[in-house]
Amino acid sequence: MRPVSSWGRLSAAPHDVIELADRDRVAEQITRSRPGIAHGMGRSYGDACLNPGGILWHTAGLNRFISFDKATGRLACEAGVMLRDIQRLLGPRGWSLPVVPGTQLVTVGGAIANDVHGKNHHAMGTFGEHVRRLRLVRTDGASVECGPDLRPEWLAATVGGLGLTGLIVEAELQLRPSKGPWLEAETIPFAGLTDFLRLSDDSEATWEHAVAWIDCTSGRKARGLFLRARPTEIGGRPWRERRRRLPLTPPFSLVNGLSLRPLNALCYAAGRRRTGARTVQAEPFLYPLDSLLEWNRLYGPRGFYQYQSVVPREAALAATQDMLDAIAVSGEGSFLAVLKTFGARRPAGLLSFPQPGVTLALDFRNTRAVPALFARLDAIVRNARGRLYPAKDARMPREMFEARYPDLAAFGRFRDPGMSSAMSRRLMGS
Repeated sequence: MRPVSSWGRLSAAPHDVIELADRDRVAEQITRSRPGIAHGMGRSYGDACLNPGGILWHTAGLNRFISFDKATGRLACEAGVMLRDIQRLLGPRGWSLPVVPGTQLVTVGGAIANDVHGKNHHAMGTFGEHVRRLRLVRTDGASVECGPDLRPEWLAATVGGLGLTGLIVEAELQLRPSKGPWLEAETIPFAGLTDFLRLSDDSEATWEHAVAWIDCTSGRKARGLFLRARPTEIGGRPWRERRRRLPLTPPFSLVNGLSLRPLNALCYAAGRRRTGARTVQAEPFLYPLDSLLEWNRLYGPRGFYQYQSVVPREAALAATQDMLDAIAVSGEGSFLAVLKTFGARRPAGLLSFPQPGVTLALDFRNTRAVPALFARLDAIVRNARGRLYPAKDARMPREMFEARYPDLAAFGRFRDPGMSSAMSRRLMGS
């Protein structure tokens, strides 16, 4: 048994960790009397990848490439391969992943189980849309192979299925041709949510990536920075990776009532200096936080929550403003506040999070004020007929999950009874 935490660092309960390193032996290793859950890089913010007191099957050792067709861009690999390794190996060969989240330090299995999205949902959808085959091993020893044209119902249950349909052992992904490591990018300051929505609408047809940072301390006419980018073959200034690591966990959260406004002002001022068009390397644009390893320690020993919602477009203006107002009244806030739109695409999985509309993601230090604030935010999201992202969640009420994920009953038919997590027990009862 050893302590394991997720990215939010809200707990570090002991787990019975079993290392998986041989895909041919997975069936014998996960056939156990006690339920377990897969755990890759632990980048889920909440409890989807935790099973306190129970078994964790650690998949990072399943990290081998199996095959790659350089003519078609079809990649087969084990589920523990990190997205970073795919991008760095195959990018120079003219291929890249169509969809990546805000960090590339996640596994293929985790990206599928959470059906991650990126800054280009309006153009490329979610990670699960580009899965062509995957192989699951169930805790009864059965193996299930599925894809869009082979047991598609199993694929729909597993994509976004939070690791609960079985252990993803290997996957086949369709990569896309890549122009190279460069992006034509533009930063545009905006004032108010109406301005943000106009920029989003204007950008979707011609810009692949679109996202905004918003200063949640700036009042009713919230200021922010709209960032958009698209691939280009034109190179820019040489870029060299500089990775720093937060060396220790401070005794208290560095994001607090005294630092919040200065931090937001600093982020805004730094972004304003980069206003306008420029050519940038893709890595720092797509994964800005990967340059500071273990940045989650900023929130101190009590950890932090991330609250990510999506609300339909017709309710987005009022609901997003109401959420920002509630945050301001609470005295809490975030300097990592991300605002973007989702396109009108059919979800890849039964429990996939994206729906057409506007999504807002914020980090909050773990304080006594948080439960009351989250209850208020939940009410706003419910009234707008929106929902929360399970991959980021650590406390969503069960009734809210059941109400806003209408395919939950259909998903239940594919559950592996030997797979269980802290989240599944909290939201599904087992």
